[in-house]
Amino acid sequence: MPLANPQIELIGVRKEFGGGQTKADKVVAVEGADLTVADGELFAILGPSGSGKTTVLRMIAGFEQPTSGVIKLGGQDVTALPPARRDTNTVFQQYALFPHMTVAQNVEYGLRVRGVAKAVRRRRGGEALEMVRLSGHASRKPAQLSGGQQQRVALARALVGRPRVLLLDEPLGALDLKLREQMQVELKAIQREVGITFVIVTHDQDEALTLCDRLAVFNDGRIEQVGAARDVYEHPANRFVADFVGTSNVLEGADAERVLGRAGAFAVRPERILVLSPGQAPPAGMHTVDATVAEVVYSGPTTRIAARHPAGVELTATLLSAEASGDLEHGAPVTLAWPDNAVRDLNTKPEEQQ
Repeated sequence: MPLANPQIELIGVRKEFGGGQTKADKVVAVEGADLTVADGELFAILGPSGSGKTTVLRMIAGFEQPTSGVIKLGGQDVTALPPARRDTNTVFQQYALFPHMTVAQNVEYGLRVRGVAKAVRRRRGGEALEMVRLSGHASRKPAQLSGGQQQRVALARALVGRPRVLLLDEPLGALDLKLREQMQVELKAIQREVGITFVIVTHDQDEALTLCDRLAVFNDGRIEQVGAARDVYEHPANRFVADFVGTSNVLEGADAERVLGRAGAFAVRPERILVLSPGQAPPAGMHTVDATVAEVVYSGPTTRIAARHPAGVELTATLLSAEASGDLEHGAPVTLAWPDNAVRDLNTKPEEQQ
């Protein structure tokens, strides 16, 4: 679906690396990418290592030139423009703060290079630090800050120039889990406050689902699916998306016929599966199969149950730990049950939201 107010447009973008004349000498990093990001949107580019996601970000920023295709920012063709002439800024995983400068000097550095008057630099730098909740740290050096604080300084430095688009390449990848989760919330709040377009590259599915309005799933240089986070999770376009975005029980071929009684390729999310003890009646309208517990993995708030179907198919269910029965142990007989609407058909690609 076309967006009413696009800020970023990629039209048939392809990127090859390697200068040889034969196919063997070339590597196609991005193949025919068509993508539109709305003005003011928080958009995620999600994919495994080597999927082309960072290359796309670098082409939007102007650090890489596409082999073919068109890149537009705010409706203007910027395909051939250098980074300095694009209304974007980039935050990398390695924050690259100047260790000998204070936080305020780091934030104001880009304005100083551009010749902005000192008074204006001070005012805008102060506003940027206030935006990332670091006003009281202006005189400190980077070494005196925590990892999360350094990340916010890098964000303030990128925002102080007031770009129309902020590009973030794995911005939280260097943080530990708890701090990363905290920064996800803060980053989303900052984006809402400043109202500019954020594009975040990540390989972390939970991060993409938590942060973004919409996301694009990349694999091997191609876009597999684009859509709202909930739509991509609930209606994966194919097996790759079902496996990569969250966790799925993918059933195809003979396994699908044995478990579901029908041919094709299907996915069932683990959290949609009930695990019932012998003799426990399933809710009405549920599809049920008998199985044997193969493994029980406790992980705090949730417990993961791996159960083996008599035909040898292994299915995984995720339960709230408070609801997991104490009888669930290796070798225990169980009944797995799920509603028909929990089964996602991977044979028909859902309508993508472009």
